[in-house]
Formats: sequence, structure tokens, C-alpha cells
Amino acid sequence: MKKDLNSLIEQALENIKNDRAETEDLLSNLREYMNVSRERYSDAGPIAAKFVETLQRSNEQLVKIASLVHKKESAQNTTTLSEEDKKNLFEVIQGD
Repeated sequence: MKKDLNSLIEQALENIKNDRAETEDLLSNLREYMNVSRERYSDAGPIAAKFVETLQRSNEQLVKIASLVHKKESAQNTTTLSEEDKKNLFEVIQGD
């Protein structure tokens, strides 16, 4: 399961990276198209908005992945006492 999660996270990050690069390229091309004349804004504006929404969704995906990784790392760094350690501590507290 651990390996699968790491693999999925790596795959998701790679997909996000590729999607962002493609969207940024398309947005750049669209920006050039729109700069030719003001009339093009009405045609291309909604498309530009969709590209920006795509970038926003990828940011949200990155935040979710970062949260998962943080939660995973926090769980790994948590130290818990074994049953034997608990028993020994209890005996020390009892004074035996």
C-alpha cells in the first residue's frame, strides 16, 4: 500500500506538472491572439478564463497532495509506546 500511494502521488504530481505546462503554453498563445485587437477579447476571454480555472484546479490538487504527504509523514514520525513499554511505565508508577 505504501509503495502504491507513493507511486500514485508521483504520477499525480507529474500529471499536474504536465497539465500546468500545457495550459500555461495555451494561455500564452491565447494572450498573443487577444493582444492583436480588443474585439478578440469577447471571443477569447471565456477560453482564457477556462485556462486560468485549470491552473487554479491544479493548485488545489497540489495543496491536497501536500496535505496527504504531510499527514503521512506526521503519522510516521509519531512515536508510540509498545505494550511492554506501557507495562514497564505502569510498574514504575506503581513503585514495584
